[in-house]
Amino acid sequence: MADRVYTSSKPIPRGAPPPAFPPTKSQINGATRLAYRPQPAKPSRRRSRRGLCCSCCLSLIMILAVLVILAAIASGVFYAIYRPRRPVFSVSSLRFAALKVSAGGHLTSRLNINVTARNPNKKLVYLYDPISISVLSGGVDVGDGTFAAFVQDAASSTLLSTTASSSGQLLDSVAASDLRKSSSMPVEIDMETKAGVKIGGLKTKKMGIKVRCEGISVAVPKGKKAVVAASPGGDCKVKLRIKIWKWTL
Repeated sequence: MADRVYTSSKPIPRGAPPPAFPPTKSQINGATRLAYRPQPAKPSRRRSRRGLCCSCCLSLIMILAVLVILAAIASGVFYAIYRPRRPVFSVSSLRFAALKVSAGGHLTSRLNINVTARNPNKKLVYLYDPISISVLSGGVDVGDGTFAAFVQDAASSTLLSTTASSSGQLLDSVAASDLRKSSSMPVEIDMETKAGVKIGGLKTKKMGIKVRCEGISVAVPKGKKAVVAASPGGDCKVKLRIKIWKWTL
């Protein structure tokens, strides 16, 4: 309902100010109403937790980066001072002391093996665990053996001797026939061990070492005739197996 306005019946003198009208109902309500002020939003717990996780992740990444840089610097200094080189292996001699294939295809063999291990480092000493050795020919295991554990001084060579043997291994007809007819046998030699490094009074953790020698031929004994030991040499490749946490390189 609209407000009524009553005008005065008396004339307004010239130059006099206009009469003041009483305030309307809307003006009265507006004067008593308080102005709206928005309340500041409270910080969310999710945002604070997310920010804390991000800070922790960033700190962890920075710590890991610093550790990697320090490890790289230490490795570089170690290499510059000691110039480490992997060991060298070669087959000095190999001879069949016995080799027999029965009518049923069972293999019995015995080999005399000499291997030379050389340490080319001038300041590092190698600490070897026992070395396992396997002699293979065309996928057939013709002998297994072990070299005893030893310590190899810096810039030195060590002659290792052992006997590898196989008893009762069943061969297929083709492999058995080839062994009976052949006068020489191509073989591969696999060796595996663990070795640590000694630098003064400091000893490192032992790492895995695998050696593969190929291009070797050995004479096959016939009857009671003795077989002269061969000096095959061959090409021996050395691989280091470094384990970092759960990974092996």
